[in-house]
Amino acid sequence: MSDPRIDFLYLGEEEMIQAGVTDMAGCVEAMEEMFRLMKLGDFRMGGPNGNSHGVMMTFPEESPFPNMPTDGPDRRFMAMPAYLGGKFDMAGMKWYGSNTENRKKGLPRSILMLTLNDKDTGAPLAYMSANILSAFRTGAVPGVGVKYFSKEDSKVVGIIGPGVMSKTAFDATMAVREGIETVKIKGRSKESIDGFIRYIKEKYPSVKNIQVVETMEEAVRDSDIVHVATSSPTGDIKEYPYIEEAWIKPGAILCCPAAARFDDDFICNRARTVTDNIQLYEAWKEEIGENAYHTIPIPAVRCMDLVEEGKLKPEQIDDLGDVIMGTVPAHRKEDEIVIYSVGGMPIEDVAWGTIVYRNALLKGIGKKLNLWETPYLA
Repeated sequence: MSDPRIDFLYLGEEEMIQAGVTDMAGCVEAMEEMFRLMKLGDFRMGGPNGNSHGVMMTFPEESPFPNMPTDGPDRRFMAMPAYLGGKFDMAGMKWYGSNTENRKKGLPRSILMLTLNDKDTGAPLAYMSANILSAFRTGAVPGVGVKYFSKEDSKVVGIIGPGVMSKTAFDATMAVREGIETVKIKGRSKESIDGFIRYIKEKYPSVKNIQVVETMEEAVRDSDIVHVATSSPTGDIKEYPYIEEAWIKPGAILCCPAAARFDDDFICNRARTVTDNIQLYEAWKEEIGENAYHTIPIPAVRCMDLVEEGKLKPEQIDDLGDVIMGTVPAHRKEDEIVIYSVGGMPIEDVAWGTIVYRNALLKGIGKKLNLWETPYLA
């Protein structure tokens, strides 16, 4: 009989940094390999379709129970399980709670943890702080899109929503397009704009031209790469950030990990839609039903609604994994405009978390914790 003792590694935020969680070039590489494995089918996520983003728990608008929280902006809990094969060969789950009111307490809006588990026994291998991990994998996925769809001589980046998502997306952009010279920033608050400017100046002194703009149009015009990452209430699509076709530079890529709205005629007839995983959007459509875009404001979700309405053909939507595998060209025509939707998937957390965990083991980083010497109820 093998040893029933179970130890696992705990990694706090500082230990995650020591183990390399902020290595954006490495994270982009990990995400690219993840997309390849996903296209091969060597992965699983939640739900009967194996492609679910996760299970979300929300609170009611009113409650007769005094201790039960009530609904509020970004107030939810989320469980996101996944398995990823290949060189990762790891199961895991990201779990987080989110509440905008956290900022009044000096906390991030969301507080995230990732558990990695042995794929056969389910035993925990690691329990790690995942705020930075999640932010970097979220930024790296647009970075893979920028690598494949943006012009190699791209010089200008537009930022709509200068928050954490845009910071890491910009990190990934610089990892694959080092020639960026100009950044245009459209933000809501002076604090977020100033913070983004400091971030660029400290990390990327090669970027000589930083412009603060007043409108989304100014941020989009003449930009080779645009990152749209603003927080937006869902339900009323007219409230989603709107980008007009006439503003967009030919050959530009617009990375959309959050709410964004384009004219249906543009989506159906002239734009090129690319998803990070088409099956994720199909799963959302299956889970939510008609008008899913009212609930999930990512552009490709609108594409699913347009397919349902008979206005868009499924073959008009490309999948990034097919491009990476070489079965679909990176460029279908010259100067095409790419709308790249990024939905976020737990296999991304498992991919990058596995690499950081293995780095920690090699470097002797982290705290070993004991679950049991022998299980009491075996």
